[in-house]
Amino acid sequence: MVLMDHLPDQLIWEIFSKITKTVDRNSVSLACKRFHNLENEQRKHLRVGCGLNPANEALNALCNRFPNLNKVEITYSGWMSKLGQQLEDPGLSILSNTCPFLAHLTLSYCTFITDAGLSSLSSCSNLSSLKLNFTPRITGCGIFSIVVSCKNLKTLHIIRCLNLNNLEWLECLGRLETLEDLWIKNCRGIGEGALVKLGPTWSNIKRLQFEVDSNYRYMKLYDRLAVDLWQKQWVPCENMLELSLINCMISPGRGVACILDKCKNLEKIHLDMCIGARDCDIIGLAQNSKNLKSISIRVPSDFSLPLLMENPLRLTDDSLKAVAQNCTQLESVSLSFSDGEFPSLSSFSLTGILGLIRTCPIKNLYLNRVYSFNNIGMEALCCADHLETLELVRCQEISDEGLELVAHYPRLRELRLTKCLGVTDDGFKLLIGSCKLEVLVVNDCPQVSYRGIQGAAKSVSFKQDLSWMY
Repeated sequence: MVLMDHLPDQLIWEIFSKITKTVDRNSVSLACKRFHNLENEQRKHLRVGCGLNPANEALNALCNRFPNLNKVEITYSGWMSKLGQQLEDPGLSILSNTCPFLAHLTLSYCTFITDAGLSSLSSCSNLSSLKLNFTPRITGCGIFSIVVSCKNLKTLHIIRCLNLNNLEWLECLGRLETLEDLWIKNCRGIGEGALVKLGPTWSNIKRLQFEVDSNYRYMKLYDRLAVDLWQKQWVPCENMLELSLINCMISPGRGVACILDKCKNLEKIHLDMCIGARDCDIIGLAQNSKNLKSISIRVPSDFSLPLLMENPLRLTDDSLKAVAQNCTQLESVSLSFSDGEFPSLSSFSLTGILGLIRTCPIKNLYLNRVYSFNNIGMEALCCADHLETLELVRCQEISDEGLELVAHYPRLRELRLTKCLGVTDDGFKLLIGSCKLEVLVVNDCPQVSYRGIQGAAKSVSFKQDLSWMY
């Protein structure tokens, strides 16, 4: 301990930074008074929740102990009344008064926080990131108070906030032009058409995740005013790097369809159950997004298409061909069809999938319910020189004959199989003892046993639950 007393503060801080577990940091801080003081000064991140009791007093004590906090997470996931009262509005006033360096705030399952509490954060001039997950009492007025006052806001995540009917805050964000990371997921009052209110901010956004509550998807389909605004306004998205759209309506001239072909620097695209997506949408995206590295598409079944859509268009191999021809840096591909009982009639064929694999340096391939992918496809992967991870879910045309070919894949290190009916223990025999795979995961494949895959990889995981079959 005498030697430790002579260590410079900066070196001790460096040691503390290598200790990631909170319980370990707390133990180290109790070793001596100097460690305790230095730990208090250096602690920048605090994550609290059900253990705060009484909530306001405990939070106040923590904030005074750690004066340099810049990131605070308050989460009440799994909370029950017997665990004590949740943090309420006065708790956010404590944060604003005692954390002058607060830059990142996450409120998750804080069901007692209201607009009044959120507005008390308006004095946090350094706030650059606000994440709200299921804070049902907060309305658009509370979000507006933050947007107006916090001029450095770059990240805004709003998930399952059910009462954001007032969208004036979206217009304010559009004028602010600082936002880079925006998530809006399962907020009933916000449809695709509302995104047009972002205006000039589109040019700064780097990451956008937008998910419509599927139970409210069709309510805003014919928002005529929003359609007119989209058609009149040029939406620049040159800085967009990641785009995720879930349960969206993609129709000509409406909402998010207007931005797909304008993301010139896009690296990652995720389209999940987006009804109305056309080949021309994906082709336009591919032709303008030469830097694309990851594409994920989950296609809805034909039985999930709404009756109010006349002549719904479907994605075909033309989309995959365009991606293969234009996106030469593509590394990750995920193709799947919806979980409905019936597969979509709009199917990517084996030819289209293989064309993508042969042309692009694919490292990660995920296929779910792609019934066209069979043993011929598995054979073609023997020439996939970059493939490192392969995940197959409900690909029922693959048998042991196709699975045996995995032993000949040049760089494959991770294989995951889920609910594949055609494979048995025999398909893994060539892998056992070969040291080919780093990771093998087999879940719910009825003809595969735990004993049959032992030794097929350095790390083997097996789960068997066949209730999905009945």
